[in-house]
Amino acid sequence: MTRTADLLRRLSKEGIDVPKHIKKAMLKVDLEDFTDYDASPFYADRPVPYIESNSGNIKTISAPHMIISLLHHMELNNDQEVIVIGCKGGYLAALIATIVGEKGRVNVLDPSSEVVDYTKERLSHWPTVEIRKIEDLSVAPVAFPGEFNRVIMTGQIDVIPKWVKSRISDGGFIIAPLGDIDSQKLMKIEYQDQYELETDLGNVCFGPIDVDSQIDQHLHPKELADLIELSIETCEELEIIDFDEMQSLQDLVAKLNNLPDDTPPIGEGGIPVSQHPMVKLLWHYSPSFLRLWPIIQVMLHPMIANFEYNIMDGHDEDQDIDW
Repeated sequence: MTRTADLLRRLSKEGIDVPKHIKKAMLKVDLEDFTDYDASPFYADRPVPYIESNSGNIKTISAPHMIISLLHHMELNNDQEVIVIGCKGGYLAALIATIVGEKGRVNVLDPSSEVVDYTKERLSHWPTVEIRKIEDLSVAPVAFPGEFNRVIMTGQIDVIPKWVKSRISDGGFIIAPLGDIDSQKLMKIEYQDQYELETDLGNVCFGPIDVDSQIDQHLHPKELADLIELSIETCEELEIIDFDEMQSLQDLVAKLNNLPDDTPPIGEGGIPVSQHPMVKLLWHYSPSFLRLWPIIQVMLHPMIANFEYNIMDGHDEDQDIDW
């Protein structure tokens, strides 16, 4: 049994509906053709990174259960043309292209030159997929005419761009994670007889489509220490933290406060993310607070929003820790 087949079997046992056409596409398209990172997190139903930009931001391919949900709600059929805004490394586009078939078409738009170049290389042998860079999400791309029947936006966005909404055909729809950087709702917006029909598909937390245009939200060590202290207080109020966990987090706070004042934020200073002292500290102390990680992750979201994956998934457990 392949790793993908085993993953889909486990997801089905956990109650996630995997329609036959999506299962067939996921078995046919190899995730590892779209990332050079360790793919193990993906097979554990977590996002996996595919590129670290020159500015230090990490872009990810979404977790399998989310990909299945997106594809299911897209209601894809043979011969359709689909607009994908946000490359996701090309993996989602490849799945869509497989589902819509040889007479279908997938147009992928992204504002990042690095991401577009990466995705073009990964999809160079997919004749029904076209990838192009757009200057800005709010501006319609040049020489891109026609109405849209299916549009999916693969990252956080505050509002649907006007040029996208104005070109949805009757009976067509958009799926997008709408909201601020900290939380969004996955919305399905259908257009029928000039009416917008909104369906709330649930709360989600995606990184932004255009990561590099965001205001810098990386934290300095003392800012991170303050947030972790706030996390400790929150966990204490909820009575969900034991003494050892609290002691470990307090030790982490002390270590962060002792880092040099000129320590650059994560993603800056020419330091690889995996080698940054703040990330290494989090990794070192992670075994003692894994149970509390979902709450801590929410508290730290301004720092990790651009990752869209648990920072602890990106490290070698045997890696030496120096500080």
